[in-house]
Amino acid sequence: MRKSKLKSLQNNFSILTLDDDPIMTSTLQAFFQRSGYHVDVEHEPYRAIERIRQGQYDILLLDFLMTPICGDQVVAEIRKFNKELFIILLTGHKSVAPPIKTIRELDIQGYYEKSDRFDQLELLVESCVKSILQMRTIQNYQNGLSSIIDSLPQIYHLQSLEHIMDSILGTAVSLLGVGSGALEIDFSAFETQNSAISGPVPMTRTTGQADTPPALRELLAQNAFEASGIIHRDSWVMCAIQNAQGEIAGLLSAAMPAPPKEDQVQLLQVFSRQITAALNNVFLHSVVSRKNEELTQAYSKLRDSYMEIINALRLLVDARDIYTCGHSDRVSRYCVLIARAMGKDEAYCERLRIAGLFHDIGKVGVPDDILLKKGRLTDEEFEKIRLHSADGARILSAISMFRDIVPIVRAHHERIDGRGYPDGLCGGAIPLEARIIAVADSYDAMTSNRSYRGALTVEAALQQLREGCSTQFDPDVVKAFLSIEDGAVYHLSQ
Repeated sequence: MRKSKLKSLQNNFSILTLDDDPIMTSTLQAFFQRSGYHVDVEHEPYRAIERIRQGQYDILLLDFLMTPICGDQVVAEIRKFNKELFIILLTGHKSVAPPIKTIRELDIQGYYEKSDRFDQLELLVESCVKSILQMRTIQNYQNGLSSIIDSLPQIYHLQSLEHIMDSILGTAVSLLGVGSGALEIDFSAFETQNSAISGPVPMTRTTGQADTPPALRELLAQNAFEASGIIHRDSWVMCAIQNAQGEIAGLLSAAMPAPPKEDQVQLLQVFSRQITAALNNVFLHSVVSRKNEELTQAYSKLRDSYMEIINALRLLVDARDIYTCGHSDRVSRYCVLIARAMGKDEAYCERLRIAGLFHDIGKVGVPDDILLKKGRLTDEEFEKIRLHSADGARILSAISMFRDIVPIVRAHHERIDGRGYPDGLCGGAIPLEARIIAVADSYDAMTSNRSYRGALTVEAALQQLREGCSTQFDPDVVKAFLSIEDGAVYHLSQ
């Protein structure tokens, strides 16, 4: 049994024997060919080196004493370009063998003292064959793992299920070194209450020319899968794909006439776990996306509701005084134009637009006899008017989505010189958005008719903005306002 198995393996190995004695090379060739090896012979060292450079040999048997160079020199030349060749040195007598240090440095696997019996040499060659097989298994396993790692960006990338399945199938047939394969997945096993999928369930992809493997449901009904999750049937090797709960949800198949090797089984098991993780990732992302969409819709509805409430309050303020009707809308538009002239982004402009709309929301608490008074306000009445910026901030602070504009609304009547209200802030301590509202609010107030005075001309209002630079107004904000194209905005209030 051992000899039969070994002979089938030996057919996959090639030997080059190098000796300046033709009788020795012929004898070695005949002996190892009877054992199933492919054996070539060479008598000249330099030609042997070139044959190894150009060919695919697994084992080199070479004599130590040769001309024009000895065996250790031949090995030294070979090791310059080939580190994997297994080498056995042949000597006529142990006394002429190279020292152990040289054998180790040149990575020579062993040496053999020539005799009329080759049983010891055969054991050395068999030992080399086993080592080569182990190295090939390790190399195949490393290559397979590299292939799996290279495939991960494709199978983990959030894209169509068809594309992911094609990537999985392509990697699988590459791992097994075959040309035909199939992948069947019942995606309903990966679904959750919140992860609907579109398309056929189950879904099948194939590559290469082969008959379709046994169906997944047939194998499940037969309870065909073992603990390894790998079965071999009817020239197909099949690997079970599981969902997050450990339930079999898919079948990865490859056309292989013989059962897979141990390293291939291990690679399939590693890859199947990655497939499970990747597919669960797709459906988890589906759940998260759906939840995010639901939250976005809920947030949008909530924001719309709040906006409706605030707009109702804002309109209530405007409706109480015919002279200030539309004031908040115009201030809001002025603010956005100023912010854009200052190079601010759209998120900044949107926040400022909302703050402009709500800057006077605190006036809902001002009594009508003060708000609608035609004559000059008393000091006491003016103090009550001054409360509206703080009151507006307090109203908006009760609504979480508007808390970022609370400091803006509160500070829109502050002055650069610190003589404003309600906190007496000055200079850079005043939020820039509030400084922008201060300019827009003052300009619209000056160019609008009020119960206690008529509207100023555009030029008069602009002049007052210039004169208020560095005392009441931020010079940069005024400069931006004055730079607005053609000054067309200045006539919005008229």
